Amino acid sequence: MPAYYLIRVVLLGLASTMAAAHAPNLLRADSAGTHRVEFEFMTWPEVKQALANGQTTALFYTGGTEQRGPQNANGGHNLMARAIVKAIALELGNAIAMPVLPYTPNEASARWPGTIGITDDILASILERISEQAIITGFKNIVLMGDHGGGQPDVYRAIAKKLDDKYAIQGIHVFYCDDVYLKAHEDFDHWLTAHGFPLSMHAGIPDTSTMLYLGGETWVRGALIKSALGDAVPLPGQRLPETLAVNNGIIGDARRSNAALGKKAFAMKVNYAVKQIREFLGQAP
Repeated sequence: MPAYYLIRVVLLGLASTMAAAHAPNLLRADSAGTHRVEFEFMTWPEVKQALANGQTTALFYTGGTEQRGPQNANGGHNLMARAIVKAIALELGNAIAMPVLPYTPNEASARWPGTIGITDDILASILERISEQAIITGFKNIVLMGDHGGGQPDVYRAIAKKLDDKYAIQGIHVFYCDDVYLKAHEDFDHWLTAHGFPLSMHAGIPDTSTMLYLGGETWVRGALIKSALGDAVPLPGQRLPETLAVNNGIIGDARRSNAALGKKAFAMKVNYAVKQIREFLGQAP
């Protein structure tokens, strides 16, 4: 390997590691005596007390197990989802982050063996079931949101409306928070374009950068970022000819990914979600 390539790889790895070290520690269970917001790390008396204290909003954030190009871990959606939903719960102050659902609508592929998916019908059944379980547990507000596009917005919105119609008379509400995915992605893409960055549809700058910010090279193979160029992003209604396909699982260009961009994308998702959920709950921003 030429010396300048070696230096670049070393510096990239160092930058990723330093950024991850300064990222919010959102993937570790809250220590004793701190504000507990993760359902799976709490005991039942702690959940009961939290509900009595007003933490009556349950946040269900779905992830997904999906190939993310040669450079990113297949569980990226789940890893990011867990950090994002915990940050949202901490910022809200009256919510508890429920365990992340690791499978969402998708299709497995032998070409890129990193995806395990479920169907829209299965997702709808799961969202309905776990929402009603949370209601039985004592939550007064249920918020559905996701990190993966499968099922959004149709499945999430339909289940939220169905359950809200059913339970509103009891003072219990179910919401679909779409800004954390749809609006945040759209606005971040606009920002990237305005600042001269290439757009991506899959395994590009947004996710690669967010994974670098949160997990460093534990989640992203830093040495592969310099070659993380995939198929061209097609125009609406366009299908890329197979002869022009790179076929590495990436749609777009992830080569300029970095932890600083990931921090921005992460903060945008959290801020958009908190604002929308507070509007749902009728709280002041």
